[in-house]
Amino acid sequence: MREITIGQYIPGNSIVHRLDPRTKIIITLVYMILLFILNNFEGYLFPIVFILLASVLSGISLRYMVKGLRPLIVIIVLTFILNVFMIKGTVLYQIGPFDVTYEGLYQGSFMAIRLVLLIVGTSLLTLTTSPIALTDGIEKLLSPAKKIGVPAHELAMMMTIALRFIPTLLEETDKIMKAQMARGADFESGNIIRRAKNMVPLLVPLFISAFRRADDLAMAMEARCYRGGENRTRMKELRMSRLDFITYIVFLIIVLGGIASRFIW
Repeated sequence: MREITIGQYIPGNSIVHRLDPRTKIIITLVYMILLFILNNFEGYLFPIVFILLASVLSGISLRYMVKGLRPLIVIIVLTFILNVFMIKGTVLYQIGPFDVTYEGLYQGSFMAIRLVLLIVGTSLLTLTTSPIALTDGIEKLLSPAKKIGVPAHELAMMMTIALRFIPTLLEETDKIMKAQMARGADFESGNIIRRAKNMVPLLVPLFISAFRRADDLAMAMEARCYRGGENRTRMKELRMSRLDFITYIVFLIIVLGGIASRFIW
């Protein structure tokens, strides 16, 4: 579980680290939409180019980002298998009562690669953006909604804290699992129902630990006179630089290339 990279931040001074957080948030959202627009394997070349380019410019190795896939490999494999056996078409061979079709293999591979690109690409946002910058960026983007009463700062703070605590909670889960296994608990054998029942002794201490951490965090924020976003000032105001506009242009070329691939191939 320690291998999950979503929510982790790696400090640095690379080009990607110096980008305005609003730029990275917008690009990540458009990147996710692009993945769902693409409808062929050739189109995936454009998000792959984007990931490779971001990996080189950020100084974060592709191997480290791919490592975050390991805990989610079950979901990716399950998605592939469901598509292979559920989609009807030209039968290639049979496994018991199930037919393996050409269309199922194609769609299963397509969906599995889409999940991989989605996880690796979106993890770049948190890997290169500090929680404070992420909060400021989300709040700025939501600021127009303040006019209709939306608590932009509070929403941004909640989203950032939730992201920030994903690796912490996973690390806590890992520790509790090892402690329970040392006492004889078994989380790996039996069918799915039995495994789900075995997880109950894990969930109770995990919830208690999460509530304790939330209480400690609230006390620490109050001790620093945190009172929400009302009249809050910042040491560094967010400003778009030339680097952000160049990034938008490069990313726009990648997006247009991906959309064009729907009609070319």
